[in-house]
Amino acid sequence: MKIYISTDVEGLAGITDWNMETQDSAEFRKLYNQQVAWVLQGIQASRNNEQVDTILISDSHAKGNNLNYNYLSDIDERISLINGYPREDYMMSGLDSSFDQVFFVGYHSGIGKTHGNMDHGYSARSAYKLWINGVYQNETTINVAYANELGVPVTLVVGDSALEEQLVQDKMYLTPKIVVTKKSLARYAAMSYPRKLVREQTIAAAEAVVNDPSAYNKMAPLADSFTLKLQLANTAQADVIDQLQEVKRLDGRTVEVQCPSMKSLLNEIIGLVTLGGTQA
Repeated sequence: MKIYISTDVEGLAGITDWNMETQDSAEFRKLYNQQVAWVLQGIQASRNNEQVDTILISDSHAKGNNLNYNYLSDIDERISLINGYPREDYMMSGLDSSFDQVFFVGYHSGIGKTHGNMDHGYSARSAYKLWINGVYQNETTINVAYANELGVPVTLVVGDSALEEQLVQDKMYLTPKIVVTKKSLARYAAMSYPRKLVREQTIAAAEAVVNDPSAYNKMAPLADSFTLKLQLANTAQADVIDQLQEVKRLDGRTVEVQCPSMKSLLNEIIGLVTLGGTQA
């Protein structure tokens, strides 16, 4: 069995503001590594643990240089770890159709969600809202659609209450098992739940989906081709992106690109927000 784990930080307990990354980087990384380790412990607790031969982790926050290879390897020597940026497929680097299931850990709500803690989409600096074929999407649903294109189900999401509301109440993606780490109160405020509770729920959820991955269905494909609409944070970012030949400018801050696949769309997003990020 092969398990893919895509990790982020904004949906983790104990983290509520990006300033923590620079002002208390040691604690920030400790929280990040520790909560990823709980997922590994859940895999190990599964009755199917011995069938798991591959665990690939993608460090997908910022430049992807936050997770500690030695620490996580001490937890489970089966892990491989993808670090660094830029890279193809970014949050989903290394995923292919040979994997059996995907976990999202530390995921968060999309931009504009009421009270969404650290809400954004792929880049808090340059991206604002994202739409695929006219439908609003967040990082989770876009990455789910990419995994689905490969035929690999997303079975577990660990994140904040605002993300759960988007996935469940707004019916953006109903399938996976969800662990809620904190109650989002505002963009820079949240109530993190007791560590013991989050640890136990994370371990139990990872154990459950490895025990019975067939209980979670694949997401239906969105379409055969895709129109990506991206609203930038400011007009200067759209100005520089507008120089690309394949980009259609819709208004001062919004651009549109046609994509033949989710893989193409995912990498268009990464390229566009990285280019846009060069403009303040």
